[in-house]
Amino acid sequence: MDEENKITTIKLLEETKLRIEKLREHKRESYEEILKKILYVLNVARDEPEKARRILERISELRNRMIQEEREQKENLKKENRRE
Repeated sequence: MDEENKITTIKLLEETKLRIEKLREHKRESYEEILKKILYVLNVARDEPEKARRILERISELRNRMIQEEREQKENLKKENRRE
């Protein structure tokens, strides 16, 4: 493994971890991807605050859709289990 792709571990408070997870757009999005997204939005905000706001709104929409789909899946499972 080269220096560029070296993996490290960081310690986070549980609260910080939960806050990071609130930016997750899909179930399998890694912390690496989420943190890169945070850094991207921060860099965009410096020069184009309106664009950064639109990105955050899009993240929120995708997250809400993911949460709704998870709720629907759980409800469907409950219904299936009741039938059995």
